[in-house]
Amino acid sequence: MKTNLIPAIRLTVVMLILTSVIYPLVVAGIAKLAPGGGKGVTVEAKGRVVGYALIGQKFTDDRYFNSRPSAVEYNAAGSAGSNKGPSNPDYLKMVQARIDTFLVHNPTVKKADIPAELVTASGSGLDPDLSPAAAKIQIARIAKVRSLPTERLTQLVDANTNGPLLGLFGPSTVNVLKLNVALDQLR
Repeated sequence: MKTNLIPAIRLTVVMLILTSVIYPLVVAGIAKLAPGGGKGVTVEAKGRVVGYALIGQKFTDDRYFNSRPSAVEYNAAGSAGSNKGPSNPDYLKMVQARIDTFLVHNPTVKKADIPAELVTASGSGLDPDLSPAAAKIQIARIAKVRSLPTERLTQLVDANTNGPLLGLFGPSTVNVLKLNVALDQLR
């Protein structure tokens, strides 16, 4: 028994040090090399932090580009989807209500032209990005409310569009928070 117990205790102590001390220090060190130094990428406007670039925020005012709906009401403490399937009657009512609301605020848009991401929540409930099409479909509303030319808003969306990773992986996206900060800076 003694021949098995001592090596087991040694192995336990070594693994405890490896997994509880060394590994977390290595991960924290690597995180310091990431954008934002491991504390997240913040977005600033007028010298103050207005949010985090990688966490979705709620924008519903007609003066701004609307965000993707959130299943967790944009609470970053609990990322989650609704877990309701496309045949769930409650889910279908919720999506229809979002479509109706979108059409009221964007009367020039046809129901068939609404990108799905504007009426369905993402899997995390915190998606900070929209497709360029989802941003551009909102331009007419914002142009009217802000008395801005649509061409200028189209240029703004294009300037804030990020292409696929390495030009190959994933879709083009527009960060809604960064786009709305840039929108407020237009004069």
